[in-house]
Amino acid sequence: LYPPHVSLTANEKSNLCFLSFPDSNSGCMGDTIYSFRIRKEGKLRRMSAHERRHYEVFSTDNANPHQHYLYGSVVFRQTKDSSLKRGYFQKSLVVISRLPFTSLFLRVASIIAPEFFSNGEASLEAACHSIDQWPYPEPRQTLHLPLVGSVLEVTLPSRDRSSVEYVPYDNGSKEVIVVMPSVIEVDLFSCFNPILPHLQLVWELVLIGEPIVVMAPSPSITSNLVNALRSIIYPFKWCGDYRPFFTIHDSEFREYTSSTNPPCVMLGVTNPFFAKTLQHWPHIIRVGDIGISSAPGNRQKVAPKPIKKTPFKVVDFKPGVYTRHKLLLEKDKFIIRKILRSQENKPSAVLSSYIRKFFIELTQSFFIPLERYAAGLMPLARSIIPWKEPPTLRPFDPSEFIKQIEHTGPQLTSGLRGDWIGLYRKFIRSPNFDGWFKAKKAEVDQKLLLLHLDVISRSDVEDYLKQKSEIEIVDVFIKIKEKLRVVSTNNLEVDGDLLEKVDALCQKIVKHLPNDLRIGIEQQQKAALSKKNSLTSPV
Repeated sequence: LYPPHVSLTANEKSNLCFLSFPDSNSGCMGDTIYSFRIRKEGKLRRMSAHERRHYEVFSTDNANPHQHYLYGSVVFRQTKDSSLKRGYFQKSLVVISRLPFTSLFLRVASIIAPEFFSNGEASLEAACHSIDQWPYPEPRQTLHLPLVGSVLEVTLPSRDRSSVEYVPYDNGSKEVIVVMPSVIEVDLFSCFNPILPHLQLVWELVLIGEPIVVMAPSPSITSNLVNALRSIIYPFKWCGDYRPFFTIHDSEFREYTSSTNPPCVMLGVTNPFFAKTLQHWPHIIRVGDIGISSAPGNRQKVAPKPIKKTPFKVVDFKPGVYTRHKLLLEKDKFIIRKILRSQENKPSAVLSSYIRKFFIELTQSFFIPLERYAAGLMPLARSIIPWKEPPTLRPFDPSEFIKQIEHTGPQLTSGLRGDWIGLYRKFIRSPNFDGWFKAKKAEVDQKLLLLHLDVISRSDVEDYLKQKSEIEIVDVFIKIKEKLRVVSTNNLEVDGDLLEKVDALCQKIVKHLPNDLRIGIEQQQKAALSKKNSLTSPV
């Protein structure tokens, strides 16, 4: 285990060991590369406000960084070796991170693994040394990350996941330059090609937070497809649990398989045992070998219509989507025809961009009415007054929203017809809605906080404090300081002039206090400033 100072509980070690190897090794010759996700039981170093803010920018799911999830990237190698007792060389390398940079860490694992398999643990020490030199991640930055003879060129996404240009990097050395198009996204075409007729169906299932099982013969397929499914509803986030690779040995096996009403979770499984154990789940996606089916002109045969899921039907191993969900929107056949026509002469990256654009436009049609309604829940700026707490975002009223979209909903602007209102009703009852509205409320609260500070900075504090008692003056001072603390803790973007004005206003408030209180506050401020300077000064 590297670095050596990292500690794991016995249960975590057990989970990692079982997830580090495919359920069945018989068909896994060569390298099998995949990812997984587990709960962290032990203590993790608490993130700073700066780290937490960046985690929220980069994260593709709704996991709080303090909810203790770990993300694993695996390279499993199996080759024939007559010198070994079993006749096969079998070994895995796993890179563990608390950040869900799936594509990046799969690439990192793929670079380190060959050296580890050939030279042993010394290569791990060299890899750790390289990673220790990596700069701190910042949105929109293009980073050049050295790693055991290679340089990874990665451009980190901004909050809006906007596309970026990639400039070839030449450092004048013999190091291999690996340009990565994304630290997060997977190849959508390779993932969805086996279920191409059902793109819109799986989008609806993910959007409304339905439990989904992905069954495939390899963890490479299940992990890629689960990670792809989570990404197709951006800018919404999948707010349930998800396990790109899940085994019968997992500590949460009983939790997820015994319930008659499965929670909002995606599971990627390869063991045939799950076909019977999870047959009561309402939605099962069964795919075959994506590596074969993704070749141009070689589409895997799959049922053109979803297979109706019955409670008593044991799911067979034919590829397809087994579901109890009835498609609410009319099927968009244009995107399917476009991809089928382009398979012969377009690379996978271009076909993936078609699929990504389709999902973005579909989600935006659904997303915009929600954003428009939420904007109307925000209190007016004129209702914010200096010395009272600002009003908050009004509660979301589903009935009011449904009435509004009957006249202004996506059915009027989108090319797709169907039961948009029914889709909104299901979404509003899902964890994905709760996550979206919670994030929206936090965003509005931060805006209101900054507006309130601006109003306070322009107020006549001298006049306001004339008739106030000592206790009331202290209370005003504490409340303003708490607002400044929230701004600093959450690393909010605020104009420097505003902070200077509020700080000057605090100094005026302090002058209205008795000498003993004023001296005590001034000493606390000096101590806090000294501590801040000692933390930020270079070593």
